Amino acid sequence: MLTIGELASYAGVTVRAVRHYHAKGLLPEPERDHSGYRRYDARAVVELIKIRTLAEAGVPLARVRELLRAGEEEFAAAIADIDRRLRAEIRERQRHRERIARLTSGDGLALPPEVVAYLDRLRALGIDERIVQAERDGWIPLAAHSAGRVPEWMARKREQLDDPRLVDFYRTLSQTLDRADDDPELVELADKLAAYITRMADERGDDYVDDTDIESPLVTLMDTLAFDTVPPARRLIELLRQRGWTGWTKLKRVNPPPGTAPR
Repeated sequence: MLTIGELASYAGVTVRAVRHYHAKGLLPEPERDHSGYRRYDARAVVELIKIRTLAEAGVPLARVRELLRAGEEEFAAAIADIDRRLRAEIRERQRHRERIARLTSGDGLALPPEVVAYLDRLRALGIDERIVQAERDGWIPLAAHSAGRVPEWMARKREQLDDPRLVDFYRTLSQTLDRADDDPELVELADKLAAYITRMADERGDDYVDDTDIESPLVTLMDTLAFDTVPPARRLIELLRQRGWTGWTKLKRVNPPPGTAPR
């Protein structure tokens, strides 16, 4: 026969827990012996281990009480159901662990792998990190808003990065990040960007230039993120409008296009 301390030790719980289970009616409380101690048999150890295991699995104590009184079939079915729930929780926690692990890479937070690969390609091309960050910040809400279209957009982005003229635009933009709004290089950059966009739209159609179908509030958010990270972008918008295009996140033609911008 075991004392309450020995029982607790064998079952891997505290004496306080044993007394709590007594109070909840989960574990029968034996009578005291002639020495004034409560003595427990082996069955009490088995029952206490069951209680501990179920409680640690997150089963409410009220449900634990029901299970301890259930027949073998009902008990087995309930345990199988608990096991399924725990497996689902493990899978969900594993997904959380994977997301947490991606925090160390920065770009992986809330971004699909194909977007991360796109950002890495920009870095490999020597694009300024501030531009990469602006792209990343814009893709986070966009991917959350329209996750199903990300593969389509990424395929287009990969195709566009195969065009040396667009890569040259990015590199030129990198060189102008610390320039003043009236820097002549911004005008040259606007010429390059407008020429590229116009050629692409003429060849593929205006929908190819912008087919994102993003609501205005999200467009405003993404534009603000870009302008805050890459300040020259705001001036480029003004210059682009003079060259027949408007918008940053959502590009569209200005109809009718204005005349040639003054130099």
